[in-house]
Amino acid sequence: MCRLFTNNDTSLPKNLKIIKKELKKKRKNYTLSSKDQAIINEIKSITQKYNVNNITRTMAYLDFYQVHPEIHWAFLAHMVSRNAGWNMTDLKGEYLPKILTDKEIKSFFDFIERGNWLIFQDAFPQFLLYEKSIQTGENLFYLLPHLNVSVFMEPIWNQFLKNRDSFMLTVALIINEQSYIENRLMENNRFKQEVLNTFEFKLQDLLSMNHILFPSSHNTNNKLVGQTVRHFDSLNERILLGKRLYSVLFSEQNLPSIEKWAKQTVHTGSRKDYWPHIFNNIAELAPGGKLKPRLQNCTLTKSAPRIYSPAVVAAWDNQQHEQASLGDWYKDYNVLQYMEESEEKVNGEIKENYCKTIERLEMVAISKKVINFLDKN
Repeated sequence: MCRLFTNNDTSLPKNLKIIKKELKKKRKNYTLSSKDQAIINEIKSITQKYNVNNITRTMAYLDFYQVHPEIHWAFLAHMVSRNAGWNMTDLKGEYLPKILTDKEIKSFFDFIERGNWLIFQDAFPQFLLYEKSIQTGENLFYLLPHLNVSVFMEPIWNQFLKNRDSFMLTVALIINEQSYIENRLMENNRFKQEVLNTFEFKLQDLLSMNHILFPSSHNTNNKLVGQTVRHFDSLNERILLGKRLYSVLFSEQNLPSIEKWAKQTVHTGSRKDYWPHIFNNIAELAPGGKLKPRLQNCTLTKSAPRIYSPAVVAAWDNQQHEQASLGDWYKDYNVLQYMEESEEKVNGEIKENYCKTIERLEMVAISKKVINFLDKN
């Protein structure tokens, strides 16, 4: 964790001093005009239109980024949301149904889906308000509170309109979105009991199965970069993870090829999207067929069927969500500590670890199936 800021901290970067000063001001209460209300209604309608499922959210992020590439977080969110889709379909794929119960599978899906939905319904209205501000030439961010966005984000967006500091905005959005889901998802009693505190969730952490992958267009070696999620229940760790992911994604050596892949590859939620030589969205193993090791060093053994990885729309129906609870997570300006640039060099290499993960998961599924067979006989 970085140092805490003090009232007399003269070393604070100028842009953060301005934001800190703005955050200390008392919020003004605006009386909405009919024009303001129309903008808010339009933004809510558009957000609802695209917040239907993982596919619509993921592609909405990419579509926005292609129009506004200065909003780096939109592309980061697109790639992370792809991973959420892959995690959703893993629950109906080759291995996890052999390890988890139906109830556990549904609980895990609800957890991922709720987080995906919550972040979109908080972040996308901010994007649309930015777009509206650009179109009209007016700073409309005084409307953020009326979209239930934290007071933390108003001075951030105000500064971005002036200086176009994409790094500052991205890290601020990472802080905001992870803080936003802390009480609404991570502290939710149901998810704490059924997901975060379960043996299976700890097992995933133990087996390093929580990888966030960024495929690229360099398909000659099936290149992947990314990071491994550790201690997902820690807000601090999630924010630092977001910064590391941002560093990996927007590095000069990675961004062009990952962007190219994302623009060329429609998101379906099947892992076939990035490794069709290993995964297929159609089950190739015959029903009741013997499950045995088939992957070694990221290569299928000879004549082995590909690993089943369905599309999101084939695995899960669209879900109805309760409205997010109101309330502002922001308490004090010490969260600005995360917005200082780190000199840490992040190694995004993840392919070898990811392949070992699949192999371990395969062995757990085989072992579980053998145990179940022995129990029944």
